[in-house]
Amino acid sequence: MRAIHLCAILSWVVAAPALAGDAPPAPYPDHRDLSVYRDASGVMRPIRSPADWAIRRGHILAGMQEAMGPLPDRSNLPPMDVQVKQRLEGDGFTRLTLSFVPEAGDRLAAYLYLPTGAGPSDRRPAMLALHQTSMLGKDEMAAPTGPPNQRYADELAQRGYVVLAPDYPSFGDSKDYGFAKDRYVSGTMKGIFNHMRCVDLLCARPEVDPERIGVIGHSLGGHNAMFVGAFDPRLKAVVSSCGWTPFHDYYKGDIKGWTSDRYMPLLRDKYQLDPNRVPFDFYEVVAALAPRPFFSNSPIGDSNFDVGGVRKAEAKARVIYQLLGNPDGLEVRYPDAEHDFPPESRRQAYAFIDKTLHHKPVREAP
Repeated sequence: MRAIHLCAILSWVVAAPALAGDAPPAPYPDHRDLSVYRDASGVMRPIRSPADWAIRRGHILAGMQEAMGPLPDRSNLPPMDVQVKQRLEGDGFTRLTLSFVPEAGDRLAAYLYLPTGAGPSDRRPAMLALHQTSMLGKDEMAAPTGPPNQRYADELAQRGYVVLAPDYPSFGDSKDYGFAKDRYVSGTMKGIFNHMRCVDLLCARPEVDPERIGVIGHSLGGHNAMFVGAFDPRLKAVVSSCGWTPFHDYYKGDIKGWTSDRYMPLLRDKYQLDPNRVPFDFYEVVAALAPRPFFSNSPIGDSNFDVGGVRKAEAKARVIYQLLGNPDGLEVRYPDAEHDFPPESRRQAYAFIDKTLHHKPVREAP
């Protein structure tokens, strides 16, 4: 598909965001059914066009916000006040330790990787790299003694990408983040807001081509990559490793693991841990990314995110990718592995990113 055609379709898809302030739509009885939408009068209609899907996509984002809380207004944001604390020369990159202001009263720490040889006017592609559940936060991806299969920030920088790796609230330099004191209904929505501000930072960098930005993450970072991708169409490639399965397939429908302060407490407090009552599901999150390319590493031995549910959702979402004219945009790999991001899966993910963001890697990694 030519880029101009894909952008035209994407304009349909993001035309009805249904963000904070819109009245919530009538609930959908089955979030697995991506073939219908509710019209303005609440009547269920078959989806036959990108315009029809744009309405359903807006309802998906509205349902996500019912469970996560509203996405805050992004107008009149404060200056980022980027402060660089340290500069480290690595293998194929320079890594800056920095912090910036995502919103008033908060400061977010991150690593910014600048590929070796990248000049300030080179306009490189960029990736937002999100870490897994670890008290080390972003440091787990950078520590020499950390898990070798979590080094995707380093590896992407070695391939020539500008990479930004932030901490998630309650981890790393944000370990003391106070969920009870912030303005958010969920840690998930705070994460989405922070990650969109990370995209703002990347777009403002002179080394970055703002039309070639993607996001990658494993586990916690895997579903957060999907969540921010759903809300931020500036992310042209989304990669999730071991990050998702539909709620009914998550520990056979036992969704308590999604209800801590850093996730979505309303799944417990409002929806009584009943997957049937949750106002969105991952069938819809994957489809909401369309037609933008989405890569999922979903190992068959993943004990957190059941691969059977992934297979079911892939089949449903692929119909939407077909409708929007990008049938090859959804790529799901099922390696014989456990909850991990092994080298071959990362190689496949990097090839996917290279193709999507039109980048010739400086060198192969891993």
